[in-house]
Amino acid sequence: MHRRGFTLIELLIVVVIIGILAAIAIPKFSSVREKSYIAAVTSDLKHVASQQEVYHSSNQVYASDVSDLTALTVTDGVNITINEADGTGWAATGVHDALSGRPCGIFYGTASAANASPATTAGVVICTP
Repeated sequence: MHRRGFTLIELLIVVVIIGILAAIAIPKFSSVREKSYIAAVTSDLKHVASQQEVYHSSNQVYASDVSDLTALTVTDGVNITINEADGTGWAATGVHDALSGRPCGIFYGTASAANASPATTAGVVICTP
């Protein structure tokens, strides 16, 4: 009489293999998710830069609050703060809710890089690693 099916050992081996594959895949997935959050913040800060120039051309001063940039749409979970603004420059930071303590920053003109930390070069979005 021939019995069909898997033995307990064969099933345990399959479960162990699936566990090993999951242990490898989950950290990779987390890393990819983190990169997508950083990309969203970077994109939103670049959009702020564009909207600041539009605002400046109409008002001869940069917007000091995100709410002044009426055409700005921010990705869900991203919080943008304009830390400094006047007629000659501005600085802003952004952070995603899922990346607590890892801000990105950008500044233009005469604004202080300290108000856009971690940004160090004008016009370039820099994020905390």
